[in-house]
Amino acid sequence: MTDKFLRCQDVQEVTGLSRSTIYRMMSRDDFPQATKLGIRAIGWRQSAVHSWIEGRTSGGMQ
Repeated sequence: MTDKFLRCQDVQEVTGLSRSTIYRMMSRDDFPQATKLGIRAIGWRQSAVHSWIEGRTSGGMQ
């Protein structure tokens, strides 16, 4: 299986979180870290974002 990179807009749509919330949660290690894709581009591994969502929906949220 090939793992895609999701850009910020895609992550916002999938999670329902705002850009600032995503970055705040990343700084607290509560959200998967982004990977640098280029000089001005970052992305999140689709599998990491979906795993995070599964952890939140399966009772892993406190």
